[in-house]
Amino acid sequence: MAELGSKGVTAGKIASNVQKKLTRAQEKVLQKLGKADETKDEQFEQCVQNFNKQLSEGTRLQKDLRTYLASVKAMHEASKKLTECLQEVYEPDWPGRDDTNKIAENNDLLWTDFHQKLVDQALLTMDTYLGQFPDIKSRIAKRGRKLVDYDSARHHFEALQTAKKKDETKIAKAEEELVKAQKVFEEMNVDLQEELPSLWNSRVGFYVNTFQSIAGLEENFHKEMSKLNQNLHDVLVGLDKQYSGNAFPVKAQPRKKTKLFARLRKKMSSDSTPAKANKSPSPPPDGSPITSPETKTVNHELEPSTLEAPGANIPKSPSQPAEAAHAGAEAAGSEAAAGAEASKTEADSGSSSLPAVVVETFPATVNGTVEGGASSERADMPPGFLFKVQAMHDYTATDSDELQLKAGDVVLVIPFENPEEQDEGWLMGVKESDWIQHKELDQCRGVFPENFTERVQ
Repeated sequence: MAELGSKGVTAGKIASNVQKKLTRAQEKVLQKLGKADETKDEQFEQCVQNFNKQLSEGTRLQKDLRTYLASVKAMHEASKKLTECLQEVYEPDWPGRDDTNKIAENNDLLWTDFHQKLVDQALLTMDTYLGQFPDIKSRIAKRGRKLVDYDSARHHFEALQTAKKKDETKIAKAEEELVKAQKVFEEMNVDLQEELPSLWNSRVGFYVNTFQSIAGLEENFHKEMSKLNQNLHDVLVGLDKQYSGNAFPVKAQPRKKTKLFARLRKKMSSDSTPAKANKSPSPPPDGSPITSPETKTVNHELEPSTLEAPGANIPKSPSQPAEAAHAGAEAAGSEAAAGAEASKTEADSGSSSLPAVVVETFPATVNGTVEGGASSERADMPPGFLFKVQAMHDYTATDSDELQLKAGDVVLVIPFENPEEQDEGWLMGVKESDWIQHKELDQCRGVFPENFTERVQ
């Protein structure tokens, strides 16, 4: 206990504080339960709401300002490295060598000065502005505690006055405590009632000064930086004039894979080799005439030779004349004729009926898309249309599967049929003018370098 006394804290003081906390807690419980009335000041509560809003806005502004300063510092470092790179690549015998060094030095000084002025005129002012809020916030909280003490003293005094058995000594003491609590509360309340509205109104001038300072610093910084950039531009113009014959050409990214259409042509050539061998069969040993095999086309009809059963009637397509069907039947091989004859004999002898032939039909597809289905493609665009690009430079095709481009040409970009065929930096497309004229992809589409174009849609 002596130790507590040496620090200016006595047991009585501790007990008094504990008793105050218990009394306040009890009073708040009674108020929440509606068993005790609470002194309220709507005008002051509005001031407190404004204070909290002002504190929240100021804290956010301070955070964003610090982020802005960090970005300025990062830009300074990036600009410094960029100018250092320029100094390294700028050869000593080139004109303007000393000018580039001076520009780099001034560039660094400008960034440093800009950052420091932002700290002095914006960030420090912001810190000072927010520095007054913690004290006021603490006083608002203390005022709330003193209000609870005042309400508690008032309720205690009223309870003693309305008691059936009155004790004048206790009533006098309670009244004295009430007056004391009221005085403490009102002193704090009056001060805050004056300060809070004044603080709320000061925000306008603070925001004006802060953002005016930032805007003015930025304006001066960019003016000076613009002069440096113009000087650098002039130096580089002089360098370009001396070495004007060394223009930098725009080049396409090299293609590493086998050319798409060349690969397709090779594949088609290999697939057609057996067919070519079958076009000239050797004459049969018996001297019978050579019958050219029928060319089979992919359509919805199934070949008669695969469906025709002995004695069965095969319906003809409406577009196929009866004579053509009869001629096709006469051109069948001897084995088919013998089978048909045998089937006819079995039918004449009253044999059992032939099994039914199941005919399956499949929808025709074009490039993997079912015909007749709902199409999601735009009617005026090629299938699979992705977006439009416009050529920014002329491009001379170096292979048959590449598009020849002139600056201004519009190309409709479409996907590769096989994504593995796409080289990095190359797109597949068809020039809009060719598509409008021909509506044909096979003859018009081709690949082109993406860096020669710019997306327009």
